[in-house]
Amino acid sequence: QVQLVESGGGLVQPGGSLTLSCVASGSIVSFYEMGWYRQAPGKERELVASVFSRGGTNYADSVKGRFTISRGNTKNTVYLQMNSLKPEDTAVFYCHAKDNTYFNYWGKGTLVTVSS
Repeated sequence: QVQLVESGGGLVQPGGSLTLSCVASGSIVSFYEMGWYRQAPGKERELVASVFSRGGTNYADSVKGRFTISRGNTKNTVYLQMNSLKPEDTAVFYCHAKDNTYFNYWGKGTLVTVSS
């Protein structure tokens, strides 16, 4: 069984930066895709960014130029560097992974609050 564990959330002022980390543990499989989703209060969960096993990336328009996704050397980790944070970035951020059978895995989420 695979578990995804996020870390790095917290409170940050507008314009600040945070880095989220996600580590997969358990029965490690080869992930076709890893990424981050977020869900703000009263809103649906949305894709923030994803990175594919061959290196391609995908970003939501709202975070392009501010967020950077990357995978660790062990390939079972994924990071999200978030710069120039805005109050509207406040949300619970979820780590997501998809294996080569297109099965989806989810972390439990980490809260990011952008406020002065």
